[in-house]
Amino acid sequence: MRVVPLYPAFLRNALKCSALLCLSLLSTAVQAATPSPRATVTEVADAIQAYYYDIERAKQIATALRGEAAQGRYDRYADPRDLATALSERIRPLDGHFRVNWRAPDAAGQAPGPGMRPGPGPGPGPGPGPGAGPGGPAPVDFSPRRNYGLRRVEVLPGNVGYIDLRELPHFEFGDPNEPARRALEAALQLVAATDAVIIDLRDNGGGSPAAVGYLTSAFTPKNADIYNRFRLRRGDKMLSESEAPADWYPTPRLQVPLYVLTSARTGSAAEALAYTLKNAGRAVVVGQASGGAANPGGDIPLAAGFSVFVSLGSPVSPITHGNWEGTGVIPDVAVAPADALSTAQRLALEAALKQGLSGAAAVDTRWALDALQAQATPADSANPADYLGQYERILIGQDGGRVILRNGKRPPQPLAALQRDLFYVAADPSVRVKFERASDGRVAALEILRSDGSSNRYRMQNTP
Repeated sequence: MRVVPLYPAFLRNALKCSALLCLSLLSTAVQAATPSPRATVTEVADAIQAYYYDIERAKQIATALRGEAAQGRYDRYADPRDLATALSERIRPLDGHFRVNWRAPDAAGQAPGPGMRPGPGPGPGPGPGPGAGPGGPAPVDFSPRRNYGLRRVEVLPGNVGYIDLRELPHFEFGDPNEPARRALEAALQLVAATDAVIIDLRDNGGGSPAAVGYLTSAFTPKNADIYNRFRLRRGDKMLSESEAPADWYPTPRLQVPLYVLTSARTGSAAEALAYTLKNAGRAVVVGQASGGAANPGGDIPLAAGFSVFVSLGSPVSPITHGNWEGTGVIPDVAVAPADALSTAQRLALEAALKQGLSGAAAVDTRWALDALQAQATPADSANPADYLGQYERILIGQDGGRVILRNGKRPPQPLAALQRDLFYVAADPSVRVKFERASDGRVAALEILRSDGSSNRYRMQNTP
């Protein structure tokens, strides 16, 4: 996953503030290659007090950490990895984005220049933001290599669009040729003619608000008052910025049934997308409550390879007048994450049928729905041996207890039972195989049926 600026346009201004304080936080890096645990905890406390969006709470958290350090609570963590873990576990319950990271400094112990590095993700997620920790090498930008978070885009049986999105990629508005923006648009175009759309965020730890706003605008009316506004800290002042996109998706699909899949791994900007679409009444959220990390921010580099992610702002929905911090995005349909896709497929197919499909399109959708239901509740069928044999050019065989159709040199196709003597091609529910019996009860022929209304019949030639 690419680690990108989280809420960059307006946080970038906040990240430029208090550079002198950043210099102060980094000064110990040149004084000692390995500061004591107490010194590191003090740096973490200083960073939280200087940047955390809730000024009064920042003071309380910082005071508590300094007191714990003075009492020796962290002295036993001589290994910096253990100290980073202990501090993360201590502060994460206070804000879903809080975490302390450690990356080994280079041999010279060089620290970077002052400033904060924004980055996404709750909890252990994707790690530090862009740029290295003090003295560490800059992380590789994997976003292009990982196709800007687009793991899989396809049309599922029954004409349901599916987008498996593992990152909300960053891009700057104003340039329609930005690679990340073009990748998102390509995904949307691939599902533009589908009867329903599923966006899978179950393994999405967050990313950029540019993608949140732009994807939201692909399914909602232009200028709709549905976008989060962020309360942002800049020094001792509070600012407000909207997550609405600067450029709007040109051809939004306002009526297509839309489903968003979530899990406890869904975090940050991915939660913002699910939360906004859900509360706008535009999407049905299916799965598990998300991670509950709402507040954007950035990594502050500290001494000797340490950094701390501090939230600089907090979102407020114009619809709920709150956010998902701590609670996560609560699904409309709660199911185990492993069952979320099949559940959403069923709901999408049912919704598409209710929208008035007719003719072959309705048959195709119904057959896809029948296949899903058969997978959930396998049908009783006759003994597979009843069907085995040569049907003119079609050979019906068996492999591991499954009935297999072989058509000449083509790859074999496993069949799945819908009911007695009726199967569908497991990889393509739009094709069915119906076996016909003679008056003596023995199978005498098969018919290959297609959802477009065409069919072929083949008579049994011999049995094995």
